Amino acid sequence: MKYRMEFSQQGKKELKKLDAFTQKIIMKWICKNLIDTENPTIHGKELKGNLKCFWRYRVGNYRLLADIQDETVTILSIKIGHRKEIYE
Repeated sequence: MKYRMEFSQQGKKELKKLDAFTQKIIMKWICKNLIDTENPTIHGKELKGNLKCFWRYRVGNYRLLADIQDETVTILSIKIGHRKEIYE
């Protein structure tokens, strides 16, 4: 089963706030590691605590938080931002 990638409205907004070079790096990483993958969990880490239903992906100094929904075969981006600010 192949997974597809979607951005939430908040995820799109956060991505647009980043400079063009960083946007390109993140999108290149997503295309390589998440789009049409058989298992999106191999590149991420399941979060703990009150965020335990989400997965974290490291892209340089940035973190992509995602909700993997197996029923709909969709990875829903929640927030993109620098690692110092992402978990607030």
